[in-house]
Amino acid sequence: MPRPESPANGADHPTLLVASGPSASPWLGILGRSAAAGAVIAVVLAVAAGLTTSPAASLSVLCGAALVVAFFGISLLIGHFAGRTNPSGALGLFAVTYAIKVVGFAAVLFFFGTPGWLDRTWFFTGALATVIAWQVAEVVAFSRLRTPLYVDDAAATTESSGAPTAHRTEGH
Repeated sequence: MPRPESPANGADHPTLLVASGPSASPWLGILGRSAAAGAVIAVVLAVAAGLTTSPAASLSVLCGAALVVAFFGISLLIGHFAGRTNPSGALGLFAVTYAIKVVGFAAVLFFFGTPGWLDRTWFFTGALATVIAWQVAEVVAFSRLRTPLYVDDAAATTESSGAPTAHRTEGH
C-alpha cells in the first residue's frame, strides 16, 4: 500500500500531470493545418510544373489547389461558426453546405468554362494532391481532439438533472 505522501495516491505533487478538458472549438485549427498541408504540396507541384512544362502549368496547379482549399475550407468555417451556437445542428449544416458547394462550383465552372491557358493534367494533379494532403492533415487533426464522450461523475449529474434518485428510508 502506498504511503500517504506518495504521488501514486493522488496527493498534490508538482510532477503530476493534470487531465485536460475538451478541446476548444477545433474548426479553425483544423482549417489552418489542412490548408497549410495543401499549400505545401501545391507549391511543390507548382514548382515542378513550372520547371518541367510551363508557367501556365504552374498556375494550373495553384488554381486546382485553390479550388480544393475553398471547397473544403467553407465547410470548416461553417463548422466553426455553427458549432458555437448549435453543435448538434452542425452535421445538418455540413450536408446542406456540401450540396450547395457542389452545385455552386459546378455552376461557376459551367458558366466561366475552361480558360485556354489551363493545363488540365496539372490542374487535376494539383487538385488531387491537395485533396490527399488536406484529408490526411484533417484526419490527423481530428484524431488529436479531446472530445468528452461521457461525464465522469454520473451521480452528480443525475442529482442535478432532477432525475429520481434512490433514497434510503428508515425502518424499511
